[in-house]
Amino acid sequence: MPKSPAESSSTKGEQSRQLILDAAVERFAADGFKATKVADIARHAGVSGTLAYAYFDNKEDLFRAALDQDAAGVINDGISSVIDDGSVSVANRAWRESLIFTLLDSLDRHPLARRVLAGLEPTAIGRMIELPALEELRATMAARLKDEQATGTVRPDVDPVAMASGAVSIYISMLMAVVQFGSAEIERYGPDILAVLAAAVDPVVPKTG
Repeated sequence: MPKSPAESSSTKGEQSRQLILDAAVERFAADGFKATKVADIARHAGVSGTLAYAYFDNKEDLFRAALDQDAAGVINDGISSVIDDGSVSVANRAWRESLIFTLLDSLDRHPLARRVLAGLEPTAIGRMIELPALEELRATMAARLKDEQATGTVRPDVDPVAMASGAVSIYISMLMAVVQFGSAEIERYGPDILAVLAAAVDPVVPKTG
């Protein structure tokens, strides 16, 4: 069934907005917020210089939208790594370790998020911490921990919501440290962080003998 003129107009508008957002991610990531002009982004997107203002109030609004999109891509990859195996067992506790590597790998495909985590846009750090997608990651981890409680692989007295919230904060802090100081940080402190998480949630195994 052919689209109505209104539907076609809406689809075209959505496509134009997405083109501008994608271009904004690239330009802000490459040149930074201060050095990037909205006209540069429009040119990169192949649209008129004024079209961006039909979708975004100003450069700050466009930057926030671009960062939200790019950072959400990283976090959504992390969410997938938590739920991908589809099962819960002692062996599958490996998701706790694989999550940080999934997030790091995803940053290579999301340059604006990486720039912000690297500390090159200090006023934008708070924006990343408040992303709706980050709340979804917390909820996904909480659900995973709750499922593991049901199978006996996580202590029953642990509050999965509180634990997931704290764990996500640790993961994001670790991610920032790795981006800013290099992969040696995860090699040095990664096992310790996982040990702390394991001590907090894993059942205590009685000593024998």
